[in-house]
Amino acid sequence: MGPAALRTAPSWLINQVATHAGRLVHDGFAAHGARGYHYRLLAALHEHGPASQADLGRRCGIDRSDVVAALNELAARDLVRRTPDPDDRRRNVVTLTEPGRRELDRLTTTLDQIQDTLLAPLTPADRTELTRLLTALLDHHRQ
Repeated sequence: MGPAALRTAPSWLINQVATHAGRLVHDGFAAHGARGYHYRLLAALHEHGPASQADLGRRCGIDRSDVVAALNELAARDLVRRTPDPDDRRRNVVTLTEPGRRELDRLTTTLDQIQDTLLAPLTPADRTELTRLLTALLDHHRQ
């Protein structure tokens, strides 16, 4: 495969779009003083309710030490609360606070705007088809 053919290879194209999408998300969240880990943790707490730090890490696919660091940052901003687990005092239960819910709403709005920017040249039908195709690829390679 020559250099010109490389630029039309699906793997190269996916990587280029993913890099651009990553920059958009990073910059959008950074404008709120947040990172992707923050969004993932807040969204998981909103969707599933209070959880241990270990469960959050597993649910979000975040390494244990990164979960602790991200939760420290969120707790310092009063976006989450950590309390001892009544069943096991060695564990903490993490709960989303009301300011955390509002921050999640702001980050979700930002993420929606980023999606619109990233996918601007695509019609709604194209966006649906792209999501279907990417989901099929991801599901296949997760097995």
